[in-house]
Amino acid sequence: MPTATYEQLLLETLPQVIETEKQYDAVNRRLGDLVGKQKRRTADETKLMRLLMIIVDEYDRRNAMPLSGIAPHDVLQFLVEHSGKTADELLKPIFGQRSHVNEALNGKRKISAEHARKLGKLFCVSPGLFL
Repeated sequence: MPTATYEQLLLETLPQVIETEKQYDAVNRRLGDLVGKQKRRTADETKLMRLLMIIVDEYDRRNAMPLSGIAPHDVLQFLVEHSGKTADELLKPIFGQRSHVNEALNGKRKISAEHARKLGKLFCVSPGLFL
């Protein structure tokens, strides 16, 4: 199966400044698909993914509530739910034990600086969100 070029991906996706929740949801679905491909993602798909991240980030900056005062476990829950990742995907690369994943997601275990660094890399966000 031939892979799509960056130009074809742009035509298929038609990225633009997000103005509505409906557009936001559509872009996030497409972004989630690209993130989920991980190592199977082509260079052109990675290029599109990075562009969509910028578009989503810009929308979030204009419309999202500030993150100050939000508990680190709530940030982690939000990112897991909206990234398409599962708690199991945090097991081996981040926490090592299933109970630690569940405790971190439920706020019963503090997220260490080491875990925050790994989570920041996994979700492409600042590790400070988890501390």
